[in-house]
Amino acid sequence: MYQNSIKRVVDFILALMGIIILSPILLILCIAIKIDSRGPIIFKQKRVGLNKSHFNILKFRTMKVDTPKEMPTHLLENPDFFITKVGKFLRKTSLDELPQLFNILKGDMAVIGPRPALWNQYDLIEERDKYQANDIRPGLTGLAQISGRDELAIPVKAKIDGDYTQNISFIMDLKCFIGTIVAVFKSDGVVEGGTGTLEEKEEIR
Repeated sequence: MYQNSIKRVVDFILALMGIIILSPILLILCIAIKIDSRGPIIFKQKRVGLNKSHFNILKFRTMKVDTPKEMPTHLLENPDFFITKVGKFLRKTSLDELPQLFNILKGDMAVIGPRPALWNQYDLIEERDKYQANDIRPGLTGLAQISGRDELAIPVKAKIDGDYTQNISFIMDLKCFIGTIVAVFKSDGVVEGGTGTLEEKEEIR
């Protein structure tokens, strides 16, 4: 019941309230991005959505316009070179994700769910298939984001996404929502130019 109907209504209301309340901040960020570097304010990228359909995710642009397209940040040889000054702040605070509130309004995304994979992240998509984690709407944040974020290796991240998929509930979403607020303030799990470091740390131990 919650997953099939109530969750979508709650997502829509939260996204609409978020856009209204945060509108002054959104305007300030738009101006800062435009002043900082040439290029569009909003960055669009093809991502995997519900049942592996594709949609254009919206983000505040954090990288220079000559950054290689359709490539995850962790695969760039020197990601810091491409990230703008304002972009570094936006990525550290996760404010670059705010335009996805419009994706949620449209129905492409949910507030809580697995983070949408790039269309060409075949390894992550394949791993998520094992847990039916591609069969639900991707989220602005999710269980993996409060469990390690960029530090998680792909098989671990997919398993956590699967755990969420099998246990969707209002309580689970509330846990993820509160956990995300804490993680953002602490900048937990943000690793520019890398992924899977948490698993590597465990192996070293």
